[in-house]
This record gives sequence, C-alpha cells and structure tokens, in this order.
Amino acid sequence: MSTAPTLVASDLDRTLIYSSAALQLTMPDADAPRLLCVEVYGGKPLSYITETAAGLLPQLAAAGVFVPTTTRTREQYGRIHLPGPTPEFAICTNGGHILVDGVSDPDWQRQVAARLGDECASLDEVRAHLVAAADPAWLLKERVAEDLFAYLVVERALLPDGWVKELAEWAAPHGWAVSLQGRKIYAVPQPLTKSAAVREVARRTGAEQILAAGDSLLDADLLHAADRGWRPGHGELADSGWRAANVEVLEETGIAAGEEILRRLLGGIGPVASLPAA
Repeated sequence: MSTAPTLVASDLDRTLIYSSAALQLTMPDADAPRLLCVEVYGGKPLSYITETAAGLLPQLAAAGVFVPTTTRTREQYGRIHLPGPTPEFAICTNGGHILVDGVSDPDWQRQVAARLGDECASLDEVRAHLVAAADPAWLLKERVAEDLFAYLVVERALLPDGWVKELAEWAAPHGWAVSLQGRKIYAVPQPLTKSAAVREVARRTGAEQILAAGDSLLDADLLHAADRGWRPGHGELADSGWRAANVEVLEETGIAAGEEILRRLLGGIGPVASLPAA
C-alpha cells in the first residue's frame, strides 16, 4: 500500500473563500449558515467561509498536502488567514511564485522568467494594448501583478459585449490568455500556469495523487492536470459550460459550494482520522 501523500490544490476566491457580493445566500435569513471572516482589507471584513468549512480545513491539512493555489499576488494572499496550520506550500500569482514556508522559491522564479522570456510577448507590450483598447467610461483601474501579468478593474455593467472576446483573440497569438472574473479582466502569459507550479510541488513532496478545485478559466489547466477535480455551479467555467472527464460539476453555488468542495476533497483522499480536541 502506497504511503505517498495526496496533494490538494485549490483555488481560493469564489472556490473556497467568498466576498459578500459572492456569497449567494439564497435561503431564508433565519436558515443562513454562520460565517467566519478569513480576510480583512482596509480595516473591513472582506472574505468568508462557513463555520462548517472552517472545521473541515484542518482535517484536509491533516489528511494531505494542502496547497492554496491562487492568482492573487503574494501580498494579497498574505491577507488570508484560513483555519488550521499554515500550509508549507502555497502557489501565488497564477503559478509565478511557489511559497515555501512563506518565502518565494528563487529557483522557481528563475524557471518562470526564462519561460516567459522565450514563449510570449512582453508584459509591456500587452499592458500597452490593454490601456489603449480600454474605454475610460468603464475602466476603473489598471494594475500589474508582480511584473508577471496585468489586469483591469472595470464597471462590469458598462463593459461592451464582445470586448473581452476581442481582447482574447488579440492576446492568443501573442502567447497570452484572457479571463473575466467579476470586475477584473486578467491578461496572463500562457506559460504562467497553476498546473506547472502544482506539478513542481507534487515532485518535491512525492505526491502520487493530485486533487484540485477551481471556478475560473485560469483554473482549467489546474483541473485538467489533477487526477480528480471539482468545480462549483457558478463562475467562469460554469458560464462557459466547461467540462472535463476528470472534473465533477457541483450543483451548489456561492459559499455553499465552497463547503461542499471541501467535503469532496476530503472524500477524494479517503477516511480521515478524528482530530484531537482543541
């Protein structure tokens, strides 16, 4: 019987954690779940999980190698405080950084930089196109994430139909991908993937099984790379009808989906021993 660990790589925003706007609490108020705040920004609560999910996270960490896998920058990731032990590994900036005990691995940084330099147009070129193509009437902010990719914050209601598709058609031959998530439009180099970083962590930990969860097009490669995966009933993948043979589509949406994803990830690892009382 193999004693190799199972690696659990999960996206965070709108997969495990949820802002107030993404909660989708459709039940009567009296039946709504108790929530735990896991992120504060600007002195105000920003992201939540259910209390039930808070109890499942330590079990997940005890059962396998839990690796938060996010498009967030390292600074943005640092605002999140999930229940349970601090993960030894985390993946930030869509695979641009592998954190080991909170510190970005320099060897991985060098590998990423080499691939981006060889395989796609420069960040400066793509950023210039983004700014030129955007309309100030709906563009709120333009940002660069750790000199790896760019994104726009937009007034979603004013964003013209077809604009994101046109941007994606321009970006593809330049070696970049485009993703619309909430009010953010991401332009990300195609070689910059969560799956590549997850495979590297699997190599280092000796994991023989990879489980994954995610909701956006930037998670598609991660889900494809996993032995088993789950996606919620909301999000960019759901809106596009994306499916894969190894990925289970959940009916749940909003924060209820985050709780159910944790149950499925635990079930994918197998029986979990009871944790000692706190």
